[in-house]
Amino acid sequence: MQTEKVITHIVEWLKDYATKAGMNGFVVGISGGIDSAVTSCLCALTGLDVLCVEMPIHQAQSQVNRAQEHIKQLKDRFANVTDTRVDLTSVFEDFKTVTPPTEAGATLDLALANTRARLRMSTLYYFAGLKRLLVAGTGNKVEDFGVGFFTKYGDGGVDLSPIADLLKSEVYALAKVLNVPESIQVAAPTDGLFGDSRSDEDQIGASYDELEWAMKMQDAGKTQEDFSGREQEVFIIYSRLNRINQHKMVPIPVCNIPVDLK
Repeated sequence: MQTEKVITHIVEWLKDYATKAGMNGFVVGISGGIDSAVTSCLCALTGLDVLCVEMPIHQAQSQVNRAQEHIKQLKDRFANVTDTRVDLTSVFEDFKTVTPPTEAGATLDLALANTRARLRMSTLYYFAGLKRLLVAGTGNKVEDFGVGFFTKYGDGGVDLSPIADLLKSEVYALAKVLNVPESIQVAAPTDGLFGDSRSDEDQIGASYDELEWAMKMQDAGKTQEDFSGREQEVFIIYSRLNRINQHKMVPIPVCNIPVDLK
């Protein structure tokens, strides 16, 4: 990959889109992870306004530290970058008190995890509307179009997606050139939605390198019968997630009414 040329291409694409839309710049949710770090760097390079928003909800201190380190570095490098912090923990806890009591279990945990993401989406759009900014998505290609590892109308609710055509390994390549803090580059990827230390790999059952391989194999027309051992296991994991999460990757279905019924 021609990393520096890819960076230039994305930055020009971002600037052109925002300018044509008549917007002032971008707002990015900063998590302390590699994807939001790279996305905010790319937005900053446009020279347009960039608002970095930190939105902790019972966040692990290590994630908070990485997010704050990145924001400080970005502000030191770019005069067009500002930041704000909105602690949504109390909002999240209030939400739980006003919803009907539900028996603890995996479905409740997942519903609450997705609620965290959707509270953050609403917060980003609040600032977007306030300051005429576009919400920049932070999803990469494997997450957005491979396994659907994002929250519908949460971190998937954005105005534009600058890195969604890049594999995770390619995002890391950009991070090196963009001088993203080393602490972020070496940290295990996590969505931080469960209030514990589980990583993306813990949740998915495969690493991003493995998922990238499986994505390429499926695109090449391979089936699980073509593999054995760990490769087959990974291919099955990828294929299953790709299948069940198609509802996140395709347009919302519309019930078209026959003309003779109108």
